[in-house]
Amino acid sequence: MPESIPASLIIDTLKDTFTEARVAFAAEGQPPSRHAHLGWVLSVPDTHQRTVLAALDKEQAIRTLTCATEDEAVTVAAGLYLGGEPAVVMIQHAGLYASVNTLRGVSLDGRLPVFYLIGLLSRERDRDPRESRHSMVRHCEPLLDTFGVPHARLEGPGDLHLIPEYHRVSRERRGPAVVLVGLETS
Repeated sequence: MPESIPASLIIDTLKDTFTEARVAFAAEGQPPSRHAHLGWVLSVPDTHQRTVLAALDKEQAIRTLTCATEDEAVTVAAGLYLGGEPAVVMIQHAGLYASVNTLRGVSLDGRLPVFYLIGLLSRERDRDPRESRHSMVRHCEPLLDTFGVPHARLEGPGDLHLIPEYHRVSRERRGPAVVLVGLETS
């Protein structure tokens, strides 16, 4: 059964993920960062992960940029990657649908790593997302499958390891990778 994950655990995991990414950038010959922060969260206002976004407002180690659209968030993430800065795009599933052409063009065809944390707004606790009454939830994983985007579900604190794992997958495959946030964060 899925459970809500505290924002603090997600933020701590992002810090570790960004630290690991900086080590990988250094191993690839990128110059060290001139900034004190570890990485970037690019978001479009998201009610599903609002507790994480609210906590990030107080966080010094992670920079947060609120974008107007998911397309903007994806292209900024790609630019940050090219500049040696780790990033995560934090959106809801509706934003995935809205930005699928940018996912395809920038991350798939452009072969730029973009890592997503996508909230499954209205996901029922007692149902597999593929069996949801809500079409946006039900079709999210099949859409990712259609485009060949690796994805996994963050269903509780025991799944936090998926964040660094899929961030790494994104870099290694030079393309998109997604972790779906099953329930609203707490």
